[in-house]
Amino acid sequence: MAEESSSGGEKTEAPSNKRREDFRKKGQVVQSKEVQTAALFTVVLLFWVFYLPNFWNKITVLVHTLWQSVGELEVNPASTMNLAAYLMEELAILMAPLFILVLLIAFFSSVFQFGWLLTTKPLIPDFSKMNPISGMGRFFSKKSIIEVVKSLLKVILIGYIGYSTVFNNFEEALILVDVSIVSAINFLGRIALIVFSKICALLIFLAFLDFMFLKWEMEEKMKMTKQEVKEEFKESEGDPHVKAQIRSIQQEMARKRMMADVPKADVIVTNPTHLSIAIQYDSANMAAPVIIAKGADFIAMRIRKIARENDIPIIENPPVARLLHNLDIGEHIPEDLFKVVAEILAHVYSLKGNKF
Repeated sequence: MAEESSSGGEKTEAPSNKRREDFRKKGQVVQSKEVQTAALFTVVLLFWVFYLPNFWNKITVLVHTLWQSVGELEVNPASTMNLAAYLMEELAILMAPLFILVLLIAFFSSVFQFGWLLTTKPLIPDFSKMNPISGMGRFFSKKSIIEVVKSLLKVILIGYIGYSTVFNNFEEALILVDVSIVSAINFLGRIALIVFSKICALLIFLAFLDFMFLKWEMEEKMKMTKQEVKEEFKESEGDPHVKAQIRSIQQEMARKRMMADVPKADVIVTNPTHLSIAIQYDSANMAAPVIIAKGADFIAMRIRKIARENDIPIIENPPVARLLHNLDIGEHIPEDLFKVVAEILAHVYSLKGNKF
């Protein structure tokens, strides 16, 4: 309860993409050791099933070669070292495919679970974990107890599979004393294959359950409180108060630029109560008149003040002013308003003695 209150409440919110990425960067990903064990055991078993004939033939040739040359072998330190080196080299060649396969399976079983991940954060020492008191707490933690129960359950199930398989074939095993060595070896090999195949099926099933449990556990761990969601939003999107302040500054700067353009206007169309729209038209460079400034209430009054200071005509036309106020600054007068605006400009130019 203390942890929940300190973090802002109960973790009820689904983890965000950023939180998932943060966990991933720290190396906190779903990784089941049972998946690796099941993959290694299964692939190694399949490898031996197909590789065993070739392995057995090469071992037979190696033993036959040694047996033939043992009579000619001169026993001395140099010959003994040469023989040991020869045996190690031959055995390494025979076992190399298995070792390479084990490394590949260990690698790809991890990639299969959480994808490609390269991070050094899990390697950074955490000195808080060196506290013996907290270490004893972790030893008797819920997670440790679950791991012990899982290990015991796995050992019991594997033992039962081995026992039941051998027991079911016990009567057949009793006649092995009357058969040839080859037949006895074939029988033992067949029983071992059955036992290991059942163990593989069991390990795959347990690995699936363990992976799904760890995935659910990680999802629960990554969940966020409402306060954490708000804090993350502030970090990624920015503080709303700061953003509002920036937006206010930007609007003020845009307003100042707009006011600086008012003296360029040819006419100010107003609604006597609270609207002012500044229009500019240059027949040589513009296809249609353009809105260069607009505003309501206080801004409208400032536009009119600047217009009077610069002898810009102010025309009151409430219907047109309301329609023009819906346009954006910098937008050309639309075709449906062009006629009425042209009449206003013609009237203004006639007052100034200019040609429209």
